[in-house]
Amino acid sequence: MDRVAIIGAGQTKLKAARPDQTFADLIYEATTKALEHAQLKISDIDNIITTSNDFLDGRTISSMAVGDAAGAAFGEGKNTSTVEGDGTFGAFYGLTRILSGSYGTTLVVAHGKQSEGDHHLITNAYLDPIYERSVGLDWLSAGGLQAAAYMARTKTTPEALARVVVLNRAHGVKNPNAQHQTTLSEDQVMSSKQLCPPLRELDLAPLSDGAAAIIFAREDIAEKRCAKPVWVEGVAFSADNGLTRRDLSRATALTDAAKKAMSMAKISDAKREINVIELSEEFSYQEPMWLEAMGLDGVDGDRINPSGGALCGHAPIAAGLVRMIEAAQQLRSGPTGCRALAHGQNGLAGQSHCVWILGN
Repeated sequence: MDRVAIIGAGQTKLKAARPDQTFADLIYEATTKALEHAQLKISDIDNIITTSNDFLDGRTISSMAVGDAAGAAFGEGKNTSTVEGDGTFGAFYGLTRILSGSYGTTLVVAHGKQSEGDHHLITNAYLDPIYERSVGLDWLSAGGLQAAAYMARTKTTPEALARVVVLNRAHGVKNPNAQHQTTLSEDQVMSSKQLCPPLRELDLAPLSDGAAAIIFAREDIAEKRCAKPVWVEGVAFSADNGLTRRDLSRATALTDAAKKAMSMAKISDAKREINVIELSEEFSYQEPMWLEAMGLDGVDGDRINPSGGALCGHAPIAAGLVRMIEAAQQLRSGPTGCRALAHGQNGLAGQSHCVWILGN
């Protein structure tokens, strides 16, 4: 694969609600920060990818509402395309734009504003309208079903999941963009309200408002523009069947995506060669489940979500792009020769996954 790097990144602070900012305001803030980070102007960007979701935004062609805020109307108009789904999938499309040879730089933006919608109602609409939707399942009950299936297969205890939350919250204290920046004890997690057994309130990632943006560049541009570019070494995505047509205790699609991405990056011993892991998880149980699926179970906890991860702030659609930004930031501040894995997911209970291997 030709060399492509992340040379700029920007994100808003994640908050439970941003009534002071519209979708477009959030995108503009993240885009401006990414351009400033890369020391570029919007005129230096060859094309733009916006990432959104019509259900979550409550409008059709939701990407149309944020294109101009990302700079699509600059000059005589920039080539702009859209992706419906998590930001990591939008980034995948942005990467292919550069690999096509037609563009030197690509801006990828993603946003989520969960405070303006009913997440239970919206995620119920993800289901098959004939056979599944009327049952009343949503993202939370789907997570409860998957948690029960995973815990039954692996004998994972609620206490072990509570420790996942505790560690992530400890990391989040150091992240100025996290929604939650306070520590928790295992007892606090275990005594929190039970919502959908076996899931308790503090097992859930807090729904957030926020946006993120990254800038990809071709190798010659990256080396000229960026003192310490973060290179894309491998990437892949995979999708599984719907909620009621797969083994919920296993993340087969994630296993497939991780194997392909690691193969592309020529990784033979993932536990040794990957220094940072930024996971997108909507619930505490997904962290050990995702690690198992990628062959990374048992790795040192300090390598997992040093940003605090989605359990400290989760804006669906922007979530995976935030993971890429946090992984890239760790690589820029770390010693040369390190690698990071960034992960995004889409659909109920991790129906599809996108895995990125980044290096410095």
